[in-house]
Amino acid sequence: MHISADTLRERLTWPNMVAALRAIFVADVQAPVRHHHFMDVPNAPQATLLLMPAWIEGQYLGVKQVNVFPGNNAQGLPGLTSLYTLSCGKTGQTLAQMDGNVITAIRTAAASALASSFLSRDDTRSMLMIGAGRMGHHLIPAHCSVRPIDTVWVWDRNPDVATNLVEQVRAQGLNAYLCTTQALPDVAGDVDLISCATMANDPVLFGAWLKPGVHVDLVGSFTPTMREVDNEAMQKAAIFVDTRAGALAETGDLIIPIKEGAIAATDIHAELTELCGHTHAGRQALAEPDQAITIFKSVGDSREDLAAAILAYEQA
Repeated sequence: MHISADTLRERLTWPNMVAALRAIFVADVQAPVRHHHFMDVPNAPQATLLLMPAWIEGQYLGVKQVNVFPGNNAQGLPGLTSLYTLSCGKTGQTLAQMDGNVITAIRTAAASALASSFLSRDDTRSMLMIGAGRMGHHLIPAHCSVRPIDTVWVWDRNPDVATNLVEQVRAQGLNAYLCTTQALPDVAGDVDLISCATMANDPVLFGAWLKPGVHVDLVGSFTPTMREVDNEAMQKAAIFVDTRAGALAETGDLIIPIKEGAIAATDIHAELTELCGHTHAGRQALAEPDQAITIFKSVGDSREDLAAAILAYEQA
């Protein structure tokens, strides 16, 4: 069975996807560290093959294959191609293959929404989206599925890209506004939730801007040199992650401030397994929960891919 990108978008609705992630983070899932393999490409930059396996014994086995070919940009081709293969956990027989790019985007946004359900205030009504690329288009509706958000601001280094997303959000019935670079500090200091999905190597969001009670969702940084927030933001916030092992190894949002002595690994309050398993109560466990600043940093986990693939397959 091949499950197309369009079919995945139909089946992986936000409420169902968030529920599937909530369940898989307390399930008995085997999720080895992702494999990285590097390949030379004639007359082009080096390529990377990523393999992300996960399985539930006796039920399902899944592997996401991600091919990263940076040289494709010069040829007008996507630099990243991804395929997900779901197999039977009893026989190993292939059950379905599906578009890995769509799975990645949807499960990433759903993980942020899941974290928000534990970490943002129940009365969250306004949101700032920093970064209007592919993930921004997913993160806004994902967050709106768990909180009563009615006002969205959008900032991007490219104002035309931000304007396009604003128009799409308005078409969905929300109040949406373009945030200029000049207004960014003021908007960031006024909204209830800030989501960042950029390719920034230097901070685009600063701790001095953050108001008490805000929740910050960090998606963009996936290498040790990339970061979206400064040290002050990390120091002011209660920090949560999707997985400690992945976040501490992969994102500059944690690696850099830890290296500089601004925070320590022990400052991470909990990961998604603890939030979903109710061994940590999230915002409600913090001192002065209405005033606490929370940060959720995700780097992605193969359990999330497996949950999305199973949900799409079982709806077939």
